[in-house]
Amino acid sequence: MTISITLPARARAQLTAENVRVVRGGRTVLDGVDLTVSPQARWGVVGENGRGKTTLLHVLSGALVPDEGDVQLVGTFGIAEQALSYDRLTTATDATVGEAIDLELAGARAALKAFDGATQALAEGRPGAEQDYATALDAAEALDAWDADRRVDLALENLGAVTDRSRRLSELSVGQRYRVRLACLLGAEHDFLLLDEPTNHLDAAGLEFLTARLRAHPGGVVVVSHDRALLSDVATTILDLDPSRDGRPNVYGDGFAGYREGREAELQRWEQEYEQQRAEHARLTRDLSEAQNRLVTGWRPDKGTGKHQRATRAPGVVRAVHRRRDDLERHAVTAPVPPQRFRVPDLPARPGVSLLSADGVRVESRLHQEVSVSVESGSRLVVTGPNGAGKSTLLAVLAGDLAPTSGTARRARKARVQLLAQESPHADGRRAHDVFAAHVGRLITSGLLGEDEAVSLSALGLLSSADLARPVGELSMGQQRRLDLAMALAARPHVLLLDEPTNHLSIALVDELTEALHATAAAVVLATHDRQLQRDTAAWPRLSLAPIR
Repeated sequence: MTISITLPARARAQLTAENVRVVRGGRTVLDGVDLTVSPQARWGVVGENGRGKTTLLHVLSGALVPDEGDVQLVGTFGIAEQALSYDRLTTATDATVGEAIDLELAGARAALKAFDGATQALAEGRPGAEQDYATALDAAEALDAWDADRRVDLALENLGAVTDRSRRLSELSVGQRYRVRLACLLGAEHDFLLLDEPTNHLDAAGLEFLTARLRAHPGGVVVVSHDRALLSDVATTILDLDPSRDGRPNVYGDGFAGYREGREAELQRWEQEYEQQRAEHARLTRDLSEAQNRLVTGWRPDKGTGKHQRATRAPGVVRAVHRRRDDLERHAVTAPVPPQRFRVPDLPARPGVSLLSADGVRVESRLHQEVSVSVESGSRLVVTGPNGAGKSTLLAVLAGDLAPTSGTARRARKARVQLLAQESPHADGRRAHDVFAAHVGRLITSGLLGEDEAVSLSALGLLSSADLARPVGELSMGQQRRLDLAMALAARPHVLLLDEPTNHLSIALVDELTEALHATAAAVVLATHDRQLQRDTAAWPRLSLAPIR
């Protein structure tokens, strides 16, 4: 009997990428990426939205072949996609939670089946049964197959995932499907875990469980994340895909703290070099202009200057002009422009006005407790509670997008209220700046926004000029999230309702957004599981929603 089961490599496991380069649509997405992941290594991958973080995970998993470079894998791996678009079961209409678990634990299932068969053969005294039994036992022990289902069940429960194995995945929300997928991976105990924004759909309890499991995982971990708390608690090495002075990714040791310190020093050196080159370029430009002026005066000498003297002066002045021009070309500004900064437009306030109120609102099957709340102009509020408690539902009610089953929700006359939902709307084929322009046009036509209040998309510093011209469907999830944020701010709202606003956003933008939320005159209602953002807003009032009974 032959057992064809892929066994984990454990101590021998290794995942390496050398000089990886990926080009898409004529645009370089990744270039010069090197990393080596060994057992117990904890890599965090960071960078601005659209820098190729998700693409790198696809390359490491073998789903995408790089245009240049090489990837070598010894051992097993599991990957949790940010959008689950590559998952084998999540897009199937009839797949169940149990089938998703069976697929991930297929190796353990096969090992146990082979062990049962070998045990039966050994009991019957068949020829070669002893060797088959020893082989099957080794495979089952290597996979820890007897404990696999318990590990998955434990992860499902602690991540707040659906535990009913008969439930169809198509009936679950995006967050619920992601938690099922993540629980399967944690239970399978692969040599390598490749995780794309794993904290986006987790509540406080789920975050604590995930952090503990990643720290204890015997294999290697590569996690793409904006979650500063997760990176601080788990990552030992950071791969930064953001642009650098030499155009190549940077690797920082000493965990997230080492990355923050090193990146800040790198940016300061970069900005200093850029300014120095600009100053040198300006000096050389002035020198060239002066040399050209001397050339003109050289051809127009003072009265009394002879032809011979004028002819002698001219070649030297010409040589000086050419020398200055050559110097200018050699000293062109080569340092790239530092990254753009997020700029929030002035948002209005209406002092003394209650802009939003909810009185005893409840939504059947979604918001189980009656909630009463008032949002005054310029106020701050953080809505907390576990997954399923109704945080997103409450924000939708306050935004006027959802009618409550009972209770009343009111909005002040002419109050501008904007909701940044947890997930981006379906992307169509229109370009980003066309989508934004159409949105602003509707705001003006409806009378919600004056023409003099309109803000351009480029002025917000959220998307590059190249990304503005790209179809929304071609943007990364983080870039689409930036567009969502831009459209919310374009309305110049009196009230910003933010549902997990840090999802998919880069670390730098999250820091800038946090600073802006503290400074804006608009009222802010925030629902977030981001632990660092919760710490940064610790002084804000809290509204705690109870878990589902």
